[in-house]
Amino acid sequence: MELARQLWMILRISFFNLQSSRNVFLYIVVLLFELANIPVSVRLIQWTNDFYSALEQFDGPEAARQVGVYALLIAAISGLALASDYLRKFLVMRWRQDLTASVLTDWLSDKTYWRLQNGYGIEKIDNPDQRIAEDCRLFVKSFVEETLDLITSVTGLFTYIAVLWSLSNFPLEFTMLGWEVAIPRYMVWAAFLYVFLSSALTHWLGYPLKGLTFNQQRKEADFRFDLVRLRENADPVAVSGFEGAERRRLDGKFDAIVANWKRLILREFYLGCFKVPYFRTILRIPLLLALPAYFAGHVTFGGLMQLASAFQRVVTTLSWFIFAYNRLAELAATTSRLGDLLDAIRKCKNAPPSEISVTNHAKGTIEVRDLVLESPTGKPLQIPADWEFKPGEHVWISGPSGLGKSTFLKTLADIWPYGHGEIHIPADKSCAFIPQRSTINGTRLAEGAIYPRDAGSIDPETISEYLAAVGLPDQAQALQEGGNPDITGFSGGELQRLALIRLLIEKPDWAFLDEASSAIDSESEAEIFTRLRALLPETTFVLVAHRPPGGFESLRHVPLFPDPETPFISPPTEGK
Repeated sequence: MELARQLWMILRISFFNLQSSRNVFLYIVVLLFELANIPVSVRLIQWTNDFYSALEQFDGPEAARQVGVYALLIAAISGLALASDYLRKFLVMRWRQDLTASVLTDWLSDKTYWRLQNGYGIEKIDNPDQRIAEDCRLFVKSFVEETLDLITSVTGLFTYIAVLWSLSNFPLEFTMLGWEVAIPRYMVWAAFLYVFLSSALTHWLGYPLKGLTFNQQRKEADFRFDLVRLRENADPVAVSGFEGAERRRLDGKFDAIVANWKRLILREFYLGCFKVPYFRTILRIPLLLALPAYFAGHVTFGGLMQLASAFQRVVTTLSWFIFAYNRLAELAATTSRLGDLLDAIRKCKNAPPSEISVTNHAKGTIEVRDLVLESPTGKPLQIPADWEFKPGEHVWISGPSGLGKSTFLKTLADIWPYGHGEIHIPADKSCAFIPQRSTINGTRLAEGAIYPRDAGSIDPETISEYLAAVGLPDQAQALQEGGNPDITGFSGGELQRLALIRLLIEKPDWAFLDEASSAIDSESEAEIFTRLRALLPETTFVLVAHRPPGGFESLRHVPLFPDPETPFISPPTEGK
């Protein structure tokens, strides 16, 4: 039932809604093409009798005519199959687009991606990126294929059973223990019994595949995550010589993949021991079962071939479960992974609201009242309860690591939920937050410098001016000359300079910097902040830093101490 609930949740957000009505329409069109194959297949069953009867009677002209009929039937089946395949793939693309967009919207809204990463209100979800990128694709592809095949099989089954019922109008007669036994229309009952026993055996052999497939997807995602993490941390790993530790970590993750993979392929082997012979004999079993009727004179040779063809169609449609079992296991695993992500998103959004209220007020100051911050485990952080930031009064916050300085800025940004208190921010003022390790989009200078603005939204001349302002004159010159250098190898200091350009683009009223210049030397830092303050005279800076920030005529210093008994002191001090 849990799997059915998750399946319905996924379908409801991406298929059964007004925005995705086009997908429903396209699904119906594809289904109609699939169903159109059924009457053609029925005609092909009749052709079998006509062709082989002509051969039995040595009727050459009729046999030749039937070859022409066969060509037309195959052309019709091929045309329908090609059209259906094209539309099916188009449907998968459109539906994946809608599902991915829906999941991304929920994941990104209300900082949910951040809250999930930090375990806000729920247990952390592993590899949400893989679930969005890969599981959305696998789910849509598998669901479309399997449901269309199922509906087509069920619809065709009734037609093929009716044909088989009309053809098998004779009993199977034999003697058992002195009793005369006659089974009317035995070919129909034989088809059902044959497939029922085969399906039960298939399920018994293949049941563990769902769990094994789920684990395989998770372990593959964990391995890819560590590879990406190594790529992103290539410089510190290379400088420190941590290749051995990284190799051990990667080997451990890959060994887990191989171990589960071995269990998976062994279970598939067990299932294949039955499925392969079943598939190889499914076309011959009808002939063997129909031979008693042929030898008893109930059917002609053409009738025998027609009967076998009808039986084969019935068994093939009934065997959908057997043929699709591996794919169904993968669909179930994918549904569970994607459903778990959506459940986590819903739980995160429905979690009790934070007791830290961030509101707007009419004053020009930022005020913090009765603030108590905690770690996710409930440990109190050493942050003063009351703050006031005045416009034009630049503030330097210092103190040992681990007291909660960065957490305090996250609280001002209205993303930290643990604690209680009140924060009042001017309603008509803008705020910008620059962390120590800022996000840089892309690998090229022009795009990275203006992130999160779209590429081309700011002219190169303006970007060059910004680059020069943050102490990157060589890069500014390269951009003016028509180049767009690669920033992949930029140092930490250069990346921090790029991040500071965002202040020049946004021109915020308040700029909160969390060790945003820690990788820049003191002299260069002073020069950069001097230029920034000249270009942003209306911006008030609040800086978290271990050393006195240069480039400010005056700073209000707020030192934090690990001992809560130490008095909170915030006297104005002269900066450099």
